[in-house]
Amino acid sequence: MTRFVDFNLKLAVIEALMYEGSPKLEPWSLETTLSAQGFDGDLWEYSADNYWDQVVPEAKTYFEELELPAELLAEVEQLIFDGGCQIYFDCCPHWDGEGSQFDVANLDDLHLLPNLKRVLGAEWLDSELQAVLRARGIELID
Repeated sequence: MTRFVDFNLKLAVIEALMYEGSPKLEPWSLETTLSAQGFDGDLWEYSADNYWDQVVPEAKTYFEELELPAELLAEVEQLIFDGGCQIYFDCCPHWDGEGSQFDVANLDDLHLLPNLKRVLGAEWLDSELQAVLRARGIELID
């Protein structure tokens, strides 16, 4: 099983594979997951009342356990770090795109992305992480 050191980097990879271009992964739904567990309330209220600025546990579990085969990871050529990415709202429906809960802290997992060429939203990464990407020849686009 492919393990990511940085959960937030994994989320960016999942965004690329689940929502960008020709999706390679089936989109996941918090509402469908909760319904399958017997929840029949209002998702918006559930999220607001319990996980206003946190990743909903069901989303965290799903995305942590989601297996990303090497052949899929090899298809990732671009990552986007933007507060408007769908994956963040799957994890935290009330997130306003401004907090730091989805900031990437390290890039130890770059070896899993052998064909990564570009990072959009690079301005959201700290300068040390930007330097790591540049050193690997990855184009940074603000």
